[in-house]
Amino acid sequence: MQKKLLTEMVGLSKTDVKKTFEPPIKKLEPKLLQGEIVVNEVNFVRKCISAESSQDDLWGKLICTNFKVSFIPQDASSKQLAKRKEDLCTFLHCIVSDIAREKSQLSHLLLGDHDIPLTCLEHSSNRKLKFNPTELILYCKDLRIIRFCLARLGLRGPKGAFGFPQPHYTALRVRQLNISRQCASEKGLSVNVCLAIAHYSHPADLQLLFGFEYQGRRYHESKGERVNGSTHEKDYGPPYLTARRTLDREIKRTGASEWRVCSVNEGFAISQSLPEFIVVPVSLADEDLKKYSIFFTDQRIPLWCWNHPNGSALVRMAAISDPLQQRRIDQKIFTAITKSHPQRSEVLRSDLDKCLPNIQDIQSGFVKVRQICVIDHFEESDERWFSSIENSRWLEYVRAFLKHSAEIVYQLDGKNASVILQEEEDRDLNCVVSSLVQLMLDPHYRSLVGFQSLVQKEWVMAGHRFLDRCNHLKKNDKEESPLFLLFLDCVSQMLSQYPAAFEFTESYLTVLSDSMWIPLFSTFLFNSSKQQAMHLMDFAKNKAIPHGEDQVVYFPPVWDWSQQFSPKDQTLFNNPMYVGKGAACVQNGEVKTFRRTKKAYSHTLRGMPASLRNGTKVGEDTLTRRGSLVSELRSDFSPVKDESPSERFFRDWFSRPADQQGLLIPLLVPSHLALWKLYFLRWVPEACIPKGGPITAYRKLSQLVDEIEILQNRLRQYKGRGPGNGPLPSPSGPLSDQRRMYFKASSPHDPPSPSDVLTSSFPFSPTGNLCRGGSHGTPISKFLNGARIWLSTETLNDTV
Repeated sequence: MQKKLLTEMVGLSKTDVKKTFEPPIKKLEPKLLQGEIVVNEVNFVRKCISAESSQDDLWGKLICTNFKVSFIPQDASSKQLAKRKEDLCTFLHCIVSDIAREKSQLSHLLLGDHDIPLTCLEHSSNRKLKFNPTELILYCKDLRIIRFCLARLGLRGPKGAFGFPQPHYTALRVRQLNISRQCASEKGLSVNVCLAIAHYSHPADLQLLFGFEYQGRRYHESKGERVNGSTHEKDYGPPYLTARRTLDREIKRTGASEWRVCSVNEGFAISQSLPEFIVVPVSLADEDLKKYSIFFTDQRIPLWCWNHPNGSALVRMAAISDPLQQRRIDQKIFTAITKSHPQRSEVLRSDLDKCLPNIQDIQSGFVKVRQICVIDHFEESDERWFSSIENSRWLEYVRAFLKHSAEIVYQLDGKNASVILQEEEDRDLNCVVSSLVQLMLDPHYRSLVGFQSLVQKEWVMAGHRFLDRCNHLKKNDKEESPLFLLFLDCVSQMLSQYPAAFEFTESYLTVLSDSMWIPLFSTFLFNSSKQQAMHLMDFAKNKAIPHGEDQVVYFPPVWDWSQQFSPKDQTLFNNPMYVGKGAACVQNGEVKTFRRTKKAYSHTLRGMPASLRNGTKVGEDTLTRRGSLVSELRSDFSPVKDESPSERFFRDWFSRPADQQGLLIPLLVPSHLALWKLYFLRWVPEACIPKGGPITAYRKLSQLVDEIEILQNRLRQYKGRGPGNGPLPSPSGPLSDQRRMYFKASSPHDPPSPSDVLTSSFPFSPTGNLCRGGSHGTPISKFLNGARIWLSTETLNDTV
């Protein structure tokens, strides 16, 4: 009867109507990586796009593999019938999931638009399990919120399950009943998928993470690329500071002539968390290092980080556990560092545990700002929203680390003194401060290759506990802390203040933060170099990989971006405003070259950290609230009578134009520190600005730089041609696609670029992320909290 009514109404034949309402059900197959298997799946799942209406929701299959949670939208097969009648076109638009849906500009080679790695799922132990199996909300560590409705299809309210207009839903009742019979068998599968997510997101051992299976399969699949057992090491960008020769190059680059590469920790004989090769003062003997190592926390002897051209050195070390040995060891270490300085300058020690927030404070601040930006109602124009951001103290912690790092820079550059960064374990706060200090002082680390080597040197090789701090195994929430994200946020603040000084972009920093939750690379998986070596040794043995094979070959670091993104997408990492070393600029019609000169700081940074002069304590400084900085500001940069040397140093630096290839000091006035919007607000639909945001300037600059490079290439071709070498190629000829900028210059004959699809969230898209107003149901954290109990319950299906 319903089919007859529709036939008479729109003039379709019975065959067309049958094809329309009973299209062949296409089997939805996921895109799997090598070694990836489907653990469980359920059909007739609805992915909620909007909290207000279900009209734009997607229908499809929800799949759990040993790597990810994947949603595959249903692809209707009756799309061609839309041309027959306008009414039918309106109807089909509601059930076809792939029509007019905006996709992210950044296309991931390992993950689809609707995929979430299991290690990216958030976990929190706070309440007892209360789970409704008809709905699942996934709270992700990259701040996405995704909701799936697992209920059976049914006609609800004035609209049907597909959201089509009231006149049509009666005609679809027959088809709806046929689907409902199939949905009845999916009830148990819905529970099984949820249990599979809980089980595989809680691996009992590190080697159960999917990356070990994936890289093992990938290694053997690529055997044909290796000839006679030899490997062709791929250039991943950063120099890996794991060998003596690489450390020697770093010593030579920084001019640290009084420092040497030491192999006293070879085979991790002294410290389990330090790398095998470290740099120590020439005057410090290996026997002394062995003798004094037992008095340091985890036997972490002092570790050289960087040398200033004036001879001062940046060193980091753990706390001395035996107070009775404090003075004797201090004297030995400080004397050796003093001898390494050409002017035998003083040595200062900064105790970061006393003047910076601890890892629990940082975690608490991040949880609060995540709640504000992701879950709570968003209204940026509301003063209460800004107050909430400030009360989270996240920006205060960002400022505290930038401020303290700038003070260390003053001691190194302004006072010509060596500095020892000391922390209880030397594996958390020291990583952040030492990296920021080097980023401010050395332009090499502001390039792409240099920045990657900085992360590798000060985080990975120095033993930052990525496995615990990222909580990949979800075993101890108290150990979790977003220290690396805090560092990236500090870098983004400097990048926004000095955009021409950094070769990479804000998108690069965001992609790097997201890569922490993809367990396919060695960079963010381990707590130390030894743990990495041991696991990869077992991994190579289990996967029958020949002994002596370079680890980079069978378990690459995250810097091999070709595994995640296409060459075109990787151009999003290139900053069009970057002024590299030796780059020229035009001022008043005259070409000038940037030079690295000695600069100074601003008096807006007051106070010295808790420090020791040659082992003698001279003062303490405590972490202050953001508001206290206002009292430190002056109306201008004019000299004052009681100005300290540090204030004079800061004032002199800010009174001159900033050298993009020299010393850089961040502005710490509250108005200059802003929330990292691309990271915290990229998934918030309400915060997304269509056709606006920083992407508009980025696009124009990229096109301009690309056009300049094209003209430079043609000019070089013109200069290189002799009188008899023939004509130049046509200016309108084809251009190479492998250019440096993502947005390329276009000729007047080319169609306009699609700027209308750009938003402030570029290259990410908030489409598919749940609006805060619709966060109902059960968060994945509560489900995971009780999943272990469920997994041991035999009467699960009876109790749900």
